[in-house]
Amino acid sequence: MNILFMTIGKMDNIEDHTIYCDLLRCFRDTGHNVYTISPYEKATGLQTKYEEKNGVHMLHVKTGNVTGRAGLIEKGFAQLAIEQIFIKAIKRYYSDIKFDLIMYSTPPITFCNVIEYIKKRDGAKSYLLLKDIFPQNAVDIGMMHKNGIKGLLYRFFRNKEKKLYKISDYIGCMSEANIEYVIRHNPEINRDKVILCPNCIEPIDMSISTQARKHLRAKYGIPEDKTVFVYGGNLGRPQGIPFIIECLEKLKGNKRAYFLIVGDGTEFEKLKFFFDREQPENMKLMSKLPKDDYDTMIAACDVGLIFLDHRFTIPNFPSRLLSYMQAKLPVLAATDPNTDIGKVITEGGFGWWGESNDVTAFSKLVENAVSVDLEQMRIKEIKYLMENYTVSMVYENIKKEIGL
Repeated sequence: MNILFMTIGKMDNIEDHTIYCDLLRCFRDTGHNVYTISPYEKATGLQTKYEEKNGVHMLHVKTGNVTGRAGLIEKGFAQLAIEQIFIKAIKRYYSDIKFDLIMYSTPPITFCNVIEYIKKRDGAKSYLLLKDIFPQNAVDIGMMHKNGIKGLLYRFFRNKEKKLYKISDYIGCMSEANIEYVIRHNPEINRDKVILCPNCIEPIDMSISTQARKHLRAKYGIPEDKTVFVYGGNLGRPQGIPFIIECLEKLKGNKRAYFLIVGDGTEFEKLKFFFDREQPENMKLMSKLPKDDYDTMIAACDVGLIFLDHRFTIPNFPSRLLSYMQAKLPVLAATDPNTDIGKVITEGGFGWWGESNDVTAFSKLVENAVSVDLEQMRIKEIKYLMENYTVSMVYENIKKEIGL
């Protein structure tokens, strides 16, 4: 079977350990022909290139700046333009390939014309990996409005979203809460095509030895005698940075806990201002690290942190949960009440959850975490990972759904 995967994310090497590469390798290794198309954004200075690499056909297409720190207007126009750029590239480089399945993820929601083109040309089935519910997520955190003149943009993208759901033969959702949300807010959709397709990985034991842990803590100036809470990832509006700063302010004198924040994003400077002003002794802020360095440093910590802005009405389900699980870090999540990630963590027995509008409650959860035996939680965590989030399980589910 010929499979085309489209993304606006970076995809240079199928051997990378990401949620998409792990899944596509599973298709490749079970005998399917995998083709990808992804951007070489303007900021990289790279030109369109096709290559066969590690058993996968990879098409990198020169586009505008569709991700990163580009401004919202610039990214918006680039994402709207990407459809015709991708169609043109497909006609040139994949003209003689008949695709049986086209897979794509959100963001963006602006792939409709590409999907329609492939479906009409090849009779392919279409499978949406729904990782982001836009434009409602932008409305939730004040980046977009539904009413008045500003509502024109919302209605434009909402129509795009509805069209994407309509032309997708299958809509794979990250969790049960996602399934319920999509069906409830899009009653015109055939509910039978909205199915569970969680974030998944090819599990790798990312934990490290006691000696390596000591070495890494010394390398990064992290104390050995404290429970280290780490947040790694995007630092933008979705994470609710003002709440994070409030929590850090309350906990800066804690003698048993140490907080490590690693990442980059539009709100990084707000955190930096707090750290520069307060100079907290039990906290450290680091900018984004190379993936290998980040993975090893995470493994030297004790508890992984997840933050989501309390205003969200959509049920986000951050994929960084899987990074923590692979490193055997119990998880403390502070989120809105609409996501079910807290339910997964607490019912799975490998972490704590509270709402991201209650600093006092978060502080109490930290006290709980520094007082318990984390080893039993690690055992439950790995068990939950292996039973729910492996690529082999998701691959088999996709096969069953699409009738392979």
